[in-house]
Formats: sequence, C-alpha cells, structure tokens
Amino acid sequence: MEHHVVIEKLCSCAKKEEMSQITSYETKDSALEAAQTQLAYMQGHFCGKHEFQLVEVNDNYVIGMVSGCGCQG
Repeated sequence: MEHHVVIEKLCSCAKKEEMSQITSYETKDSALEAAQTQLAYMQGHFCGKHEFQLVEVNDNYVIGMVSGCGCQG
C-alpha cells in the first residue's frame, strides 16, 4: 500500500521551488519522515509569512497552509 504526502495548496513559493503536490512512498514511516522534512523546508525557506501544519489523513500526510502571505496560489 502506498502512502502519500500531499501539499494541500501549492502557493507561489511552492511553485517557485517546483515542489510536487503529491509524492508517494512505500511505507508509512518513510512518508512521515518525508512529510516532516518537507514541512521543515517549507517553514524555513518560503517567504516567512506562511504557517503550515502537518495532518495525518487516512494513512497519508497532508501539509496545509494555516495562514498565508497573500501570494498568488
């Protein structure tokens, strides 16, 4: 069974970084590790006005934007 990391909404910062909206992993642990790494990258390298959260949904991980900077998504 595949597990996915999903960026709920690709803002302009994510598009500029050419991030994939959905990435797939063979194990839940590897998906969680990738999601946590991706979240940390997004928190540290984007415009600084974004706030993200990681939520588990049906054995997948969704990175959602809690607040935005007004950039075009």
